[in-house]
Amino acid sequence: MGKYIVTDLTRFKEGKAEVCTALISEDSGQCVRPIPYFTFEQMRKYGVIPGAVIEGDFTPAAIAGKPHREDCSYGTLQLTGAVSASDFRAVLQRSISNSVKEGFGSDFDGIKLLPIETKAERSIITVKVDPDCFKVEKDRFENYKVHFRDSSGVSYRYIPITDLGFHQYLKGVDASSMNPVDEVNSHFKESNEIYLRLGVSRAHQSQDGRNGYWMQVNGIYSFPDRLDKIRGYAP
Repeated sequence: MGKYIVTDLTRFKEGKAEVCTALISEDSGQCVRPIPYFTFEQMRKYGVIPGAVIEGDFTPAAIAGKPHREDCSYGTLQLTGAVSASDFRAVLQRSISNSVKEGFGSDFDGIKLLPIETKAERSIITVKVDPDCFKVEKDRFENYKVHFRDSSGVSYRYIPITDLGFHQYLKGVDASSMNPVDEVNSHFKESNEIYLRLGVSRAHQSQDGRNGYWMQVNGIYSFPDRLDKIRGYAP
């Protein structure tokens, strides 16, 4: 039985009952994605948030296709506590890629897409970004996007945010006293470090014909963390 740290809680479209979760093995550093997905009800019942410790066995899915090699089936799981902020940072550090391109591999288009015939062996990576080169924005469709520059100096713009805790935090901000986007940007600007958990979607073809797996921000973690409620989940 292994011990795993929850690193990602990713929202689907509004109204979906499931949450896409990713965990990292404390021993091997392997990333796993439980299939079938956990539900909001399970998240609430057991208090699962990033940093939670789950013990159990995960088995790689026999039909897991590239790039979603993290897909795993699972048996009985037990929530046994949570790691400290410093230990959670260490988990992120151990999983870090020097750049987005290095993390997703040579198939990555350098903007936001892994093509449908990708050879990539993973769909989730961790990158560290400079707080001065990180900004959250709400687009004209009321969707939250992020602009950032990775450690190799490459900039990425309008990457959708699917971090569940981030969305739940913004829902709880009193917009009459401060613009929620201004509040989170002010916080991130004052942070010493920002780590992003970047994932790619299931296969999707855009209106312009591009077909593949699209990059999204599964998790945003800053240190020191003053917005503690951002690590929460759906009430």
